[in-house]
Amino acid sequence: MDLYFSPLACSMATRIALYEAGLDCNYVRVDTKTKRVADGSDFLAVNPMGQVPVVRTDDGERLTENTAILQYVAGLKPEAGLAPQEGFQRHRLQQWLAFITSELHKAVFSPLFSPNSPEGAKAFARQCAEQRFAYLNDALDGREFLLDRFTVADAYLTTVLNWANSTGIDLGKWPAVQAYFDRLRKWPSVARAMAEEFALYRNGKAPQTAA
Repeated sequence: MDLYFSPLACSMATRIALYEAGLDCNYVRVDTKTKRVADGSDFLAVNPMGQVPVVRTDDGERLTENTAILQYVAGLKPEAGLAPQEGFQRHRLQQWLAFITSELHKAVFSPLFSPNSPEGAKAFARQCAEQRFAYLNDALDGREFLLDRFTVADAYLTTVLNWANSTGIDLGKWPAVQAYFDRLRKWPSVARAMAEEFALYRNGKAPQTAA
């Protein structure tokens, strides 16, 4: 299995999930600005949207979109407990994955990272952040994880929260969110992925877009 990734981008959530599940993978670096793979090939031939992550299975199937990939990885090793297999908790996992991708990743962070976003769009994204992080703060108050144990939703959320400092969002305004991030970034699979991808990001030939 191949994972096409860019250091510190949302694809890091899949790396975390793979480490948590103890699954082997070939990590293929992508420059999201030039749309080139590390071997010089055209990434648009892999994903016409030019976005990471992309998973290529051992059977040659390609899967895109973070929420789909994370659930795919969880299903490869159910015993790792990265996703509830049935019942209402499975729907709750999907709720959180949808919230993270639409309300945080796309509504807040994507406009803040994009060099093409006008100042009005960035200001609106910061305005959106207030309500969304307040909601998340209430949900995390008194909880260790989003569900009753570490899941792929936590892998995705910690990846997204890692962008806060780079975009000028002070998580300290939401104590439960800050405490969650401080705790989860020390989680072994998260700490390993963050350390490795930060080193790759820092040593890259050109800056990568984190979102």
